[in-house]
Amino acid sequence: MKRGCRFSFHVCVIVAAIVYIYFSTVFIFIDQWFGLGSSPGLLNAAVFTCLALMCVYTYALAIFTDPGRIPASYVPDVEDADTPMHEIKRKGGDLRYCQKCALHKPPRAHHCRVCNRCVLRMVCLVYLLFMPFLECPGYCLKVLPLEFKDHHCVWLNNCVGHANYKTFFIFIVYAVVSCIYSLVLLCGSLTVDMTDEEQNEGFFRAAYVISGLLLVPLTLALTIFMFWHVYLILQYKTTIEYHEGVRAMWLAEKGGYLYSHPYDLGAYENMISVLGPNIFCWVCPTSEQIGSGLRFRTGVDKLAGTSF
Repeated sequence: MKRGCRFSFHVCVIVAAIVYIYFSTVFIFIDQWFGLGSSPGLLNAAVFTCLALMCVYTYALAIFTDPGRIPASYVPDVEDADTPMHEIKRKGGDLRYCQKCALHKPPRAHHCRVCNRCVLRMVCLVYLLFMPFLECPGYCLKVLPLEFKDHHCVWLNNCVGHANYKTFFIFIVYAVVSCIYSLVLLCGSLTVDMTDEEQNEGFFRAAYVISGLLLVPLTLALTIFMFWHVYLILQYKTTIEYHEGVRAMWLAEKGGYLYSHPYDLGAYENMISVLGPNIFCWVCPTSEQIGSGLRFRTGVDKLAGTSF
């Protein structure tokens, strides 16, 4: 499931940041600390090059992989005994139906106005910016900007859904490791005395200042973002479902009931549902998601021993 190349300003910014961090790390920090001609210098350069290549590869896959679309022939079978749970509209209680796509919506699918279609198990990436506001159960989703309601990621120029969520998450993991590695090399290279010629070179000073201003906030932001998605994976939630769960929990407690996320199968099963059944391939950008994205196991299915 591939789509055409559609570069955007935000994608170009990410690519430029990757290129700058790579060249400054290898040809300035490593060269200054170890020397590229030495064995430790070559080893660190090789390791960082591998990390950079994995960042570029997983980022490209996340951009060009279709996040998952609803087949034109999809119709929910309400009489199917193997699917005891169906998502319905809040008003009216009808099965979810997209008027724009003229298709029934499978569980966890949402429409994106930018992509102009529904996306399977859609993940909203800008949610983290609004998290403090969404903790309030009475907060209305309508006041959020269009990008939130459409769940479209401008940094990928693509949606993140069932088919490319693992690839996106692996990209974030490699990006965090690369940023921390580069930051360590930057700090280590500062412990080495520069020659008088290098000290008088304005390029070196500018490179260190720009790298520090870029790496410190980027590392912090990406680390928080990565652990947020680790939490979501362990709960098997999307950011949209997290927001809906906060309100559902508040309403349940108000009525004297207990709320549990219907798709939560336990931490390990949640992880293999997103990252694949082979633990050794969790850090590889492979597509081993369980299921087609049209149906998902629930806690009821787990208790009944049903598998898709």
